[in-house]
This record gives sequence, C-alpha cells and structure tokens, in this order.
Amino acid sequence: MYNAEPHSAIADARVAAVIARLQASRSRPADGGRRGNPAMSRDPHDYAEQGFSIDPEQGELIYLLCRGLRAKRVAEFATSVGMSTLYFAAAMRDNGGGTVIGSEIVPAKVQAAKRNLAEAGLADYAEIREGDARKTLRDLGGPVDFILIDGWPGEKGPTLARQVIEIVAPQLRVGGYVMNDNAEADFLEFVRDPKNGFVSITLPLKGGTELCLKVA
Repeated sequence: MYNAEPHSAIADARVAAVIARLQASRSRPADGGRRGNPAMSRDPHDYAEQGFSIDPEQGELIYLLCRGLRAKRVAEFATSVGMSTLYFAAAMRDNGGGTVIGSEIVPAKVQAAKRNLAEAGLADYAEIREGDARKTLRDLGGPVDFILIDGWPGEKGPTLARQVIEIVAPQLRVGGYVMNDNAEADFLEFVRDPKNGFVSITLPLKGGTELCLKVA
C-alpha cells in the first residue's frame, strides 16, 4: 500500500528538528519577492531576513545522491540560512567525514547558517565562505563530488548561475552531479551543450529542478 506520509532518509532527530524549524519559519516577501515581482530590488542584501532555500524534497535527493556517491567534498551557491547545507553536511558526516563548501554574500545569512549547523551538530562538516561566489568558489581545493547552484538571479547579461557553473564545472569530478534550482536559460544552455561534458534531466521538484551528471 502506498504510504502518503513523507519519509526522510535522515534518521538524526537533531538534524531533522532544525530542518523542520527552518521549513516552518520559511520567510518570503509578501508580494512574492524577486520572482513574483520583477520590479523589486535585485540586491540580495535587501532580503537578509528572507531564507530563499531549497525545498526538503530537493534536500532529500541531495542527501541520497551524496550517500550513493560516497561524497567527501561538495560545494554550494548560495548557502542562504543553511537549509541545503544541512542536507549536505549530514551526508558528509554519514559518509564517514567530509566537507561542504558554501558561499553566501549576505553576512547575516552566513551567521544564521552557522548557528543552524551548530544546532544540528554539523558545524564540523561545513565551511561557509562569505562573499561573491565568483571569487569564493574559484578554488575549491581539489575535485568535488556534487555542486548545488541556487543563487540570486541577475538582471542583465549572463546569470550568476551561468557564471558560477563555468567556474566550478572544471572542479567537479567525472561522475559528479550538479543540481540547479532556478532553471536559468543560460545555465541550461551550458549543461545541455555536449561539448561541456554534461547530461541532464529536468525533475518535477519546486517547479523544475535540473539535475546534471558530468560524464566527460
């Protein structure tokens, strides 16, 4: 019989409690924010109180894929208040050790993410780099197994997602994954071009989530 109740792969009650708290208190601007109102400010510092994060379904998939990969080193753009970081860090711990390298440009969110990781008992498995991801993720210190790209949409020119994937793709090992939350057109153009070494599919999560596998 199909069980309609969602089931989490994360057995640690301490981690689950922090994730549940973040999900329950998820805060967005009343008018829908940058997606619901294109005229709104595009400055991420104007939304220091809003946690623009992945949904738990995406996080559960990240956790399972990282466990399956036996991932030890992963990265993300952007950390926000640490929802995705919790799933990554839990996988690193449960794989026997590892590190998630996060990037977040808003100082208040860096501090919030660190508090949430500490509350979950996962602080030792995360390194949050404060600043512009185009700088903070330029050197990941070696190959990584998984990268999440869920950053702030830009106004003009190449999106941040496109700029970041160009920086981090060479640092992702063959067989590693990239997950993209916002489906930026120029990001999709990059990962769907065979010469860049990826194959990808669109998943029915949060309105469309692109999961990309590096094959060459």
